[in-house]
Parts: sequence; structure tokens; C-alpha cells
Amino acid sequence: MRVGLGFDVHRFAKNRALVLGGVTIPSDVGLEGHSDADVLIHALMDALLGALALGDIGDHFPDTDPKYQGISSLLLLEHVMVLLQEYGYVVGNVDLMVMAQKPRLAPYKAQMIAKLAQAMRVEPSCVSIKATTMEHLGFVGREEGIVAQAVALLEPINR
Repeated sequence: MRVGLGFDVHRFAKNRALVLGGVTIPSDVGLEGHSDADVLIHALMDALLGALALGDIGDHFPDTDPKYQGISSLLLLEHVMVLLQEYGYVVGNVDLMVMAQKPRLAPYKAQMIAKLAQAMRVEPSCVSIKATTMEHLGFVGREEGIVAQAVALLEPINR
């Protein structure tokens, strides 16, 4: 059994779609980034890679590589899942936290869980997503961006 922790942060940007957990959420701003800037999936991938001591998403998907420009983070997650399989692990469960003052994320959590579960090839019951505000404190509270944290538990394929 292995455990990994992930963290990511992106600032808001105009003229960008807001994608969280693979779901496009109606918003007047999106997140700044080289890929689709899905802060939730980025934190998740870092947790998965960290559990196997394989570095972070910057090592695997550098923002200097044009092939990752605007790419869906779900595709990147699928690549990480291939690595997990190659190393002999599967996802036991993941616990994800999104910190955003806006928009309200509760209506989209079930869709995010379904997309992430499908990409990781696990049951939706293995994916937990929680969302909270920052009570108007800090850069998240000032509505300047979004933060995400993730914890992933990996289990060996041959238990």
C-alpha cells in the first residue's frame, strides 16, 4: 500500500473555460495554465505520482512542451494510470478537496466523480470530492483563483 499527497493552485483568467474534475463549469472566468488548467486533476495526478515516488506532473508533462498546450487533463490522468499499472498498482481510493470562493461546486460534484472514476477505472465510491470556500480569506477568498488538494491510496495489483 502506498499513499501520495497532491496540491495545485491556479489563478483565474478571462477568456478561458473553467474545467474542474474534467467537467466544464459555467463561469465568467476560467483558470490560467498551459493545459486546460484543471487544478483538481493536477492535484490528483501529483498525489498518484507521489505515491509511487515518480516525481510530479511538471516532470511528466512540462509546460514548455507545445504538445500539452490546451490538452485535457483527463488525457494526462489516463497516462498516469498507465504508469500505475506498469508499476503494479491500482487506486484504492482518492480524497479530493477544492477550495474556491466561487463558483458553487456542489451541483457538479457527481459529474466530476463519475469522470474521474472512469478515467482511473475505479468505482465512483472510491472517489471523494469535497468543496469549500475560504470564508473570503486569502487569494481564494478574494476570488483570484482556486486551490486543490488530493490524497491517493494505491494498492498492489497482486495483493
